[in-house]
Amino acid sequence: MIGGGPAGASAAITAARAGVQVLLLEKGSFPRHKVCGEFVSGESLQLLDSLLANSLETRRLLSRVPRIDTVRLFLDGRTVHVPISPPAASLARYDMDAALWRAATAAGVETRTDSPVQDVTGRAPFRIRTATGTVMARAVIDTAGRWSNLTERPLDLASAPKWIGLKAHFSEESPAPTTDLYFFEGGYCGMQPVPLGDEPATSRIVVCSMVRADVATRLEDVFALEPRLLERSRKWTRLSDPISTAPLLFRSPVAVRNGVLRAGDAAGFVDPFVGDGISLALRGGTLATESLLSFVRGEASLEEATGKYVKSYEECIAPVFRASSFLRGMLALPFGVRQPLLRILETFPALPRLMMNQTRSRVAA
Repeated sequence: MIGGGPAGASAAITAARAGVQVLLLEKGSFPRHKVCGEFVSGESLQLLDSLLANSLETRRLLSRVPRIDTVRLFLDGRTVHVPISPPAASLARYDMDAALWRAATAAGVETRTDSPVQDVTGRAPFRIRTATGTVMARAVIDTAGRWSNLTERPLDLASAPKWIGLKAHFSEESPAPTTDLYFFEGGYCGMQPVPLGDEPATSRIVVCSMVRADVATRLEDVFALEPRLLERSRKWTRLSDPISTAPLLFRSPVAVRNGVLRAGDAAGFVDPFVGDGISLALRGGTLATESLLSFVRGEASLEEATGKYVKSYEECIAPVFRASSFLRGMLALPFGVRQPLLRILETFPALPRLMMNQTRSRVAA
């Protein structure tokens, strides 16, 4: 497994529990902050609980996180409320990634930090070249994220729109248990309450933005792009140093490349505002391992196993990318066209709920 985030940890834990010898390589170390909205959809909470082994630590971690039952969309001076059922959770990546890493170690996974992968060559066995040496593996799952040494560079990268991600934690007095998304020309900014560490209660909120680099490169500049957001942000106190990531590229997901299975952002980068990125990572990592088990046990060829994963990915995960692409296109419509649509969404609450459901990953049959 290459990459120790949610996708890599879920793949490694699933494999180790099935009796497979697993090596999990991570280029950095834990705990750490990541540019992420820290929204864990309700559909993936049971899977997360299972991966964390239903331990006392897990119960403590999940019992204190805020439950999010509504998304509020602020756009063109209007506010659209979208109910979330089942309720989501707001869980800091700083805490979740570290807990998953510990769960992988407890499951018997050999874990290595500070081990960036340079390249992968060969095929069953694969040769994985890292900064500290070379290892051999019968099968490989790439969960190294949307931008790594294994990512193929698009030919039009220089001319593609430059999107960046920005994140920091702030304090806000009595934040509502909602996910709030403020849209503006050139991007959006989202926020929700989130605890960190052993905080007994939280006035901490995570603020995360995706914005075009020619529009803003700092969160303070992002806040000024939407009047209601600017007014709200004037009452905040920053609690963490801002972090950023770039470039953010939207491409059709690729589940397998050269015999290497991909999961999470390594397979495809989904629009962050749909809030299913962590769920896609957890489910994708699990699906990848489950697809490979027949090959590892000598019951199928690598081609058959990868074909099974592609089919599962297309059924369970790819629909989220299509739905999010549709929503992105709708948000990019001209003001005069978008206004009537927003009025319809305000008038018929079942419609935004239906749209939200279409952005959730399916459970494999």
